[in-house]
Amino acid sequence: MNPKAHQPDSLPAPGPSALAQSEALIAQLRAELETAGGWLPFDRYMERALYAPGLGYYSGGARKFGLRGDDGSDFVTAPELSPLFAETLARPLAEALQASGTRHLMEFGAGTGKLASGVLNALDALGVAFDSYSIVDLSGELRERQRETIEATAPALAAKVRWLDALPAQFEGVVIGNEVLDAMPVRLFAFTDSAWHERGVVWRNEVFAFADRPVTSAADVAFLADIETGGDDYVTETHDAARAFTRTICTMLTRGAAIFIDYGFPRHEYYHAQRAQGTLMCHYRHRAHGDPFVYPGLQDITAHVEFTGIAEAGVEAGADLLGFTSQARFLLNAGITEALSGIDPSDAGRFLPAANAVQKLLSEAEMGELFKVIGFSRGIGDTLVAFSSGDRSHSL
Repeated sequence: MNPKAHQPDSLPAPGPSALAQSEALIAQLRAELETAGGWLPFDRYMERALYAPGLGYYSGGARKFGLRGDDGSDFVTAPELSPLFAETLARPLAEALQASGTRHLMEFGAGTGKLASGVLNALDALGVAFDSYSIVDLSGELRERQRETIEATAPALAAKVRWLDALPAQFEGVVIGNEVLDAMPVRLFAFTDSAWHERGVVWRNEVFAFADRPVTSAADVAFLADIETGGDDYVTETHDAARAFTRTICTMLTRGAAIFIDYGFPRHEYYHAQRAQGTLMCHYRHRAHGDPFVYPGLQDITAHVEFTGIAEAGVEAGADLLGFTSQARFLLNAGITEALSGIDPSDAGRFLPAANAVQKLLSEAEMGELFKVIGFSRGIGDTLVAFSSGDRSHSL
């Protein structure tokens, strides 16, 4: 199978058991390719690479979240950077619970459980009554880590937490998704030879490779026709899975709010002529690169979120657009600086790491501008304080 053909020199090699997992997934993908006639659309490859039962990146057992590559992790998320992220996010969540008169929360892709435990403790400190905190996560390994984290750091509230294997038909409460939409499979399209093609995956010379086919779907042709490519050799993504997920959540939500935090752009920025190579990116041991065929099942594959499509999907499902803004503005409105001021500046061992983490969460050069927050609601008459200043819904 020649796995080294897609192994950049800058990436550390996986251990024998991890490599065996990847090779098992490669065998499954090759069999599916053969059944499909030798070509798979990229979103199907990405779905299998991330979610194939027991072998995909998120459904397998590899560690994902952490601060450094030498701890076996691949990337860091906001809840891992600072407990102040969860403490601050809890405030708009509490406001949404109270404004909608609901008592349940649901989190998608709960990572290590740090966001859940932080929100649980913060809601309790705010005196907000709630009945349950449901987690939806495909990874058995992550579920166990979440359970351990919550039991260790929020023991008095652990009984309120449950893990769901399927979504309820209806839900009243507040839905949370931090870096969930970017993990949804994307379709790839390339404008070459003065025409749009869908980019898929083939097995060639003992490795996976890209191969393009002309676009024939009328819906795809109509959507792509509006993109100004500036010429040939333009590659981009569409987010059919993320839009479908948003519609599902906003249909399920009969009362309450859904808040998603992720990196991305509104449509007019996403499909820009200067973004000619698209946004597809892979993460392995805290190294970012652009080859989705490296160690299938062992690396994260992601794409920035096109938020206009997400907004359209939620509204089409009947939800109200609660707001859209940058992560920095959302957290500032929600009171993250006040939370930081609760730490004694003379206690350098606590204050300096906390201040550095807050700087990363808010800085335009770090996460503050690239990450956005979008919210949907039903049964909430007004917006939340966190969206009250700097709302960018007009830009969608």
